[in-house]
Amino acid sequence: MRQRTDGGTAGGTRAGAAALPGRLAGRARRFLATEAGSAALLVAATVIAVAWANSPWSELQESLWATEASVSIGGERLAMDLEHWVNDGLMAMFFFVVGLEVRREFSLGELRDPRRAMIPIVAALGGILVPALVYLAITPAEAARGWGVVIGTDTAFMLGALALVGPRFSTQLRNFLLVFTVIDDIVAVSVIGLVYSDGLRPVPILTMAVLCGAIALLSHLRVWRATPYVILGVALWLATHASGLHGSIAGMLGGLLIEARPPEREAVENAARSFRAFRQSPLAHVGRWARLEVDRALSVNERLHVMLQPWVSYLVVPLFALANAGVDLRGGVLGEALTSPVTWGVTVALVAGKLVGVGGGSLLGCRFRLGTLPQGVGNGHVLGGAALSGIGFTVALLIAHLAFDDHPVLHDEVVVGVLLAAVLATAVGWLLFWGFARFAGQVDADLPRVLNRPVEVGFDHIRGPVDAKYTLVEFADFECPFCARTTGVADELRERFGDDLRYVFRHLPLTDVHPHAELAARAAVAADLQGRFWDMHDILFQHQDQLEYEDLAGYAAEIGLDVERFLRDLSSERVAARVQADVADAAASGARGTPTFFVNGVRHVGPFDAESLARALLETPAEPRRV
Repeated sequence: MRQRTDGGTAGGTRAGAAALPGRLAGRARRFLATEAGSAALLVAATVIAVAWANSPWSELQESLWATEASVSIGGERLAMDLEHWVNDGLMAMFFFVVGLEVRREFSLGELRDPRRAMIPIVAALGGILVPALVYLAITPAEAARGWGVVIGTDTAFMLGALALVGPRFSTQLRNFLLVFTVIDDIVAVSVIGLVYSDGLRPVPILTMAVLCGAIALLSHLRVWRATPYVILGVALWLATHASGLHGSIAGMLGGLLIEARPPEREAVENAARSFRAFRQSPLAHVGRWARLEVDRALSVNERLHVMLQPWVSYLVVPLFALANAGVDLRGGVLGEALTSPVTWGVTVALVAGKLVGVGGGSLLGCRFRLGTLPQGVGNGHVLGGAALSGIGFTVALLIAHLAFDDHPVLHDEVVVGVLLAAVLATAVGWLLFWGFARFAGQVDADLPRVLNRPVEVGFDHIRGPVDAKYTLVEFADFECPFCARTTGVADELRERFGDDLRYVFRHLPLTDVHPHAELAARAAVAADLQGRFWDMHDILFQHQDQLEYEDLAGYAAEIGLDVERFLRDLSSERVAARVQADVADAAASGARGTPTFFVNGVRHVGPFDAESLARALLETPAEPRRV
């Protein structure tokens, strides 16, 4: 049973007042773990910066960011004021995390398949060209240098706004917008490097090339310790700073060069063995060995991303807003900004230009059959997301600082435009989401969340009483190493719940990555025709690396099947159709990978260890029975 955390009892005793601070702290931590929480911190930092700049203590703000800080090693000294340490130093960490995300998309995500990435690519190009043209059409020639301000999208702010004003379930739309912003970020950083950097120096640039080669070599050799990458990354930033390029270039390049890869089965097994050893011998050196084995199982890309993402979201980006969003609006500055073509050029380009560029580009790309939108994402969702992409903020403020550092009036007008655009883009996005949900029925932008075909006795593969209180359905692939691990999880849950749980296995062979999966699934169904599905199920998972035709025949003999009948069934249309029925059900239910679990008929999102699944079984209402 799930343990209570509020200090009460099962009988309903209420928590006392002393428990409330802990509960509130827990809620605050959970809120900060969401995209909405990080966006709220960013908004708070922006409000503080603007309020501070318009307070009697505004001079303190200016003197703070103008304070010089230096690092000296031997005879070498690097000195910058705090504002430049934030913009050139800490923001390199921001773009390093962005680079890690971009590389992951190219290695494991949507950008692996050019056809699936085509619509986000068209959306990104539209979201760059249209706003830039709108800006240049509205603003005077003296402000033309600031066209780069309107090409970028603040991914964190946009996703936080999506969590606040978008559909309740928006995973598919979120993924679509993430792929679009990947292209957007690459272009924005390239523009910063090519257009807004100082005079370039060749020797440091050559040093950059050597360091990039070293990082790429480490990744190619699969060096799993993170320390060498961090050392080379810092050296790359120093060389970039010396070259005259902006530090964001070093961050993006460093992240892009670190490959993301899925965990290998052998490494995961080694990690599991090391933790079993630690459980049996809880000694310091055994624990250290276990931690190192876990690190070895995960790619450096993922480990660095997990380590740095909270620092970037909750420290670096809010500090950047605090340093750059403070605009002194006193003395008629706000009135002048609101009548300035520069302010409205930025605002219209971000709000209307992004909506037309991203939304129009996506819909036109679909109309001309360049690709399709993700399942569950409608035209209204795309337009709402396109409106939110008008939140330029972080990249926009950075480019505003670089473009108009020596023109304070133009700089302040651009910043006002960026802040105004963030508010208007969020409002327009909310209005579009609400309108299309109300009048076009486009509510959730997510994959289906409910099991399409209820469990059928006599058709499905079921372990446990058919009328059990709880139901766990798993879509799995006999060649998937992680499905083999979750088989043990299912056994643990059946031991825990006893006759209250029925476990249902459904086939989802991923033939594009597991060439023997389809044949193995057919073998299990063929064994089922002789009443021995679970025997074949267990032996297939035990021999995932031996799933050839001859191997399957041997397994059939080993578990006592009529081998001739088994081989006939293995190649029959009946067995093939049975496997395809589960595959079709997976597509209709929103299962896209293995393992995918449905808890009491609802798709489970999150970790699939035994404890997490047990908690979900207890918390999710039981589905209606149809046996």
